[in-house]
Amino acid sequence: MANAIVTIKIMPESPEIDLKSLETQAKEKITAFAGEGETRTEIEPIAFGLKAVKITFVMDEKLGSPDKVSEEISALEGVNSAEVVDVRRAIG
Repeated sequence: MANAIVTIKIMPESPEIDLKSLETQAKEKITAFAGEGETRTEIEPIAFGLKAVKITFVMDEKLGSPDKVSEEISALEGVNSAEVVDVRRAIG
């Protein structure tokens, strides 16, 4: 099987949530699910000071659906929602 490149968009409950702390906790969940690998983080402005954290990571397709890790991230304190917004097969 191949690798998949997955992007999860994490919406905090409010603009006051510490995004760095949220990012660290989410990356811990991703590492527990997919193992050590490359990740990329992007902060996306939404509206009225609210910003989303988008984390892109590489996982082995054998692990199945990345929805499992998004559900775990959704359960973190300060997270309104976590959604898989993109899944692509890695080439090469």
